[in-house]
Amino acid sequence: MNGPNITQWIADPGKAATDDASNKLAQRALTSQSIARMSETTSLAPNQLEQNRLIHREASSREHSDAFREIRTRLLELGGEHNFVTLVVPVSPGSGSSFVARNLATAFAFDEARTSLLIDCNLRYPSQHSALGIAADGSGLIDFLEQPTLGIKSILHRTGIPRLRLIPAGSARENGGEYFSSFHMRTAIDSLRSRYQDRYLFLDGPAIKGSPDARILSDLVDYVVVVAGYGRDTAATINQAAANFDPGKLAGVVFNHAP
Repeated sequence: MNGPNITQWIADPGKAATDDASNKLAQRALTSQSIARMSETTSLAPNQLEQNRLIHREASSREHSDAFREIRTRLLELGGEHNFVTLVVPVSPGSGSSFVARNLATAFAFDEARTSLLIDCNLRYPSQHSALGIAADGSGLIDFLEQPTLGIKSILHRTGIPRLRLIPAGSARENGGEYFSSFHMRTAIDSLRSRYQDRYLFLDGPAIKGSPDARILSDLVDYVVVVAGYGRDTAATINQAAANFDPGKLAGVVFNHAP
């Protein structure tokens, strides 16, 4: 399994108290129900996870698991007590950002107090459904955006990893900008994030170079993680790519050894 080599980060009082306590209890109950619903009846075995280049808890994956746990810790430090939406995008095609997005979402799902949702937003080259063993002919993000009456539930797929769900890209499209800037896309992201406070969203986006889609998606998220191909993307290219995003959202750069 190839993993990230270097992680570089950029960086009436009485009544009110009673109401606040009641709200927190209600939210914790809702969170517990959410996590319980995301259990898996059949979980993938470690060897199956390794075949799909996914981290797991066994010793054979420890080095890579620890690398993604470190990125998770840094993001949680930035996010504080609130859940958040993270966009993971490559500097250029082939940098391995889909691998990073998938395993970062998995690392968040390791925490039994959290759930994660991976959304494949690389419409030209979708890959998450294949990596997670989900049929390519199933409904996905674009199908929902074109026909919202399908409902979010119809495009949420189990992954075989407890507390991790996938929304695949769905029908292939050359240009995602018109979808990503739509009212339905913004509403969907807001709804998916706000429904459960334990849910963390990860958007697997297209390459920064050659398309405005990554920048458009960044308007919908709290943080952006840029993935650079170790030894292939130059410092100048990385800096130019990072300049596309709001500095306040740029969480860091992950150098990945291989796609």
